[in-house]
Amino acid sequence: MSAIATSGAQQPTASAASDTIVSFRGVQKTYDGESLVVKNLNLDIRRGEFLTMLGPSGSGKTTSLMMLAGFEVPTHGEIMFDGQSLRNTPPHKRNIGMVFQNYALFPHMTVEENVAFPLSVRRVPKHEQKDLARKALAMVKLEGKENRHPGQLSGGQQQRVALARALVFQPKLVLMDEPLGALDKQLREHMQIEIKHIHERLGVTIVYVTHDQSEALTMSDRIAVFNDGIIQQLDSPTGLYETPQNSFVAHFIGENNILNGEVTAVDGAFCKVRLNGGTEVTARAINIKGVGSRTSLSFRPEKVLIEGINADHPNQLPARVEETIYHGDHVRVRMTVAGSEGFTVKMRFRASRPIPVPGEEMAVAFAAEDCLALDPV
Repeated sequence: MSAIATSGAQQPTASAASDTIVSFRGVQKTYDGESLVVKNLNLDIRRGEFLTMLGPSGSGKTTSLMMLAGFEVPTHGEIMFDGQSLRNTPPHKRNIGMVFQNYALFPHMTVEENVAFPLSVRRVPKHEQKDLARKALAMVKLEGKENRHPGQLSGGQQQRVALARALVFQPKLVLMDEPLGALDKQLREHMQIEIKHIHERLGVTIVYVTHDQSEALTMSDRIAVFNDGIIQQLDSPTGLYETPQNSFVAHFIGENNILNGEVTAVDGAFCKVRLNGGTEVTARAINIKGVGSRTSLSFRPEKVLIEGINADHPNQLPARVEETIYHGDHVRVRMTVAGSEGFTVKMRFRASRPIPVPGEEMAVAFAAEDCLALDPV
């Protein structure tokens, strides 16, 4: 179920409350007493889900995670964990696992000692520490590395050790702050799948922070998109990509084209929009203010047609090819559409079909369902 997190969020029902493990209630954070880094955050995190806090630098996502971990204190509001307020609970008593971007491993300890460290802090008997640490290492496929030191491991292996250490004491909640940021692209993509599989096996609740929208789409059950200290949209990966609720989300999640215009008519879930060049098209009315208001139309590159267009197609615009880039399975065609530059179309590549050439005049078309009328940019 999609939802928008706002300051006026309704109180959860009894059944929803029992399914909630973390609840931010009117949480604010300021460092200088003037500007709010996090603005009136209301967010319920479901038990067992993988929730990602996604946004650009300075959007408030990491600060929100650090307040949940206990490394930052809310200026206002309250954070509840499993029905209890965290207001007076220090970080080491929150029973929350934490994975950092820089791993934060102890270089003088062996891999097994690093993983067992949270158990020793909790005064688990020595013989149990060894058994639990080895089980955690097996879970992240690091059997046989118990006696090595972090410096003898690759970056991916060190990240696995950090993950095992966060899971070894069987916390109800694991927080991950940009944990794959230091890895190369191929290893990062591999670790995304590994973490997703571990989450599925264990059923532990994971709250994950990243600025990488592809990473968020790959791993998450739900994604909270942050900007300027506010959750812009809270939804499933499919919901965010297919139906962004405002222009920021549309541009931040995946590739996106925009055309600006004015709303001329509204008919239920759809509206008519006159583009700056004078052409009128039909779009889904997602976030508009009514007839006469300005709007930005949002299109995904893969949903725009540049071939096989019927002459009577209702949403058809003139275009000129500026550049084509071959990507193997598809061709990226950059165009000027209805006088607007930088419009991109993804065309599936077929050897039997000629690739458009720069300077070629043609038409583009799209279904009204695939064109979203959003707030102006």
